[in-house]
Amino acid sequence: MLRTATITRPKAVEDLLSAELIAKLDPLDLSSKRVFFGKLKGERRSKKRGQSVEFADHRQYATGDDIRHIDWNIYARLDQLFLKLFLEEEDLSLSIVLDCSASADCGEPNKFLFMQRAAAAMGYIGLVNLNRVTVTAMGEREGGSGILGAIRDLRGRRRLHDMCSFLCAQQPTGGVHFKDACERIALTRRGKGVMLVFSDFFFKEGYEEGLRRLVGHGYDVFCIQVLSPQEIEPSITGDLRLKDIEDADQAEVTISAPLLKRYKANLSAYCKQLELFCLRRDMNLLTVRSDTPVEVLVLDYLRRKGVVK
Repeated sequence: MLRTATITRPKAVEDLLSAELIAKLDPLDLSSKRVFFGKLKGERRSKKRGQSVEFADHRQYATGDDIRHIDWNIYARLDQLFLKLFLEEEDLSLSIVLDCSASADCGEPNKFLFMQRAAAAMGYIGLVNLNRVTVTAMGEREGGSGILGAIRDLRGRRRLHDMCSFLCAQQPTGGVHFKDACERIALTRRGKGVMLVFSDFFFKEGYEEGLRRLVGHGYDVFCIQVLSPQEIEPSITGDLRLKDIEDADQAEVTISAPLLKRYKANLSAYCKQLELFCLRRDMNLLTVRSDTPVEVLVLDYLRRKGVVK
């Protein structure tokens, strides 16, 4: 896959999110199939029983319970002691992980630009709903941590510029130590919530060990695999010398119809293997082309996956 020859990098919020897209994102909120208990009171209702203004249920009084929560109306009718239980509102974290390797900076439309815009859209939804948003960039860095940088614990619409400035500052280059990056992310993430991993998942070391480190710990993990149209339907032919843009490995090949057929079969099998790996570990995978409109990704694909509502 050829690296995108010329690309206009985003520099501001307006380059990532149009006014029309923002208007469509405003009514949305994050969703999850699990119950979360965060550290801060927020907009997220959980099934945790506590003290709030919304009544949930009753249970029989037990010695040591707070008598201030006894329902005296029921006592008057049944001559039995019952406690009022309430729903607590809990905080939800949104963790966005962005693959900044050189392989992401390929295709037409550019895969990395698509991932930047999709990350900005999902981050915007988290911010306007007062969720705690963290964005982490994975890439090649001295020391082998696999983390280029992160911006943490953003909350509220006023932090949109901070988030988008971070996204715009990322420059894809080199490879990614995916296992090391995921291990670092797993150790530093706080609270519980939803994690979105934007990548093509083309790692020579494999994706398995890295994703295993992200499983659980109170997070729903959604892997969003971004592929360019040229990766799915390549049109190259002839005798070529191919060079890996991440580690400079080279190979001479003759591109023929049978070879392209085998390539497509291998790509399909690779994506299917990734899907099964995620499914067996209670993670979700969505494979999307880089020419997909971001609003279609969010309002259609991710809504059907239950990430937004």
